[in-house]
Amino acid sequence: MKATSEPAFPKGVGQPAIRALNGAGYFRLEDLAGATEAELMSLHGMGPKALGVLREALAAKGLSFAHNPSAQD
Repeated sequence: MKATSEPAFPKGVGQPAIRALNGAGYFRLEDLAGATEAELMSLHGMGPKALGVLREALAAKGLSFAHNPSAQD
C-alpha cells in the first residue's frame, strides 16, 4: 500500500518553475532553505510569482531562503 504524501512544492508553483527547480537539484520545499532568492530567480522558468509562493510556504514551515552573503544589510 502506497502512503500518501504532500506535494513536493505548493499549489501555485507552475510546471516551468518546478522543472527549473528539479533541474537545479531541488526536489522538496525544504531543499530551498539552502538557496538564495537570487539563485532561484536566475533559473530559467522561475518567476516572481513562484518565488513568492515558495517564500510563503517556507515561512509557514518556519523556514526561509538563505541570505545572500554578498548583500549589504
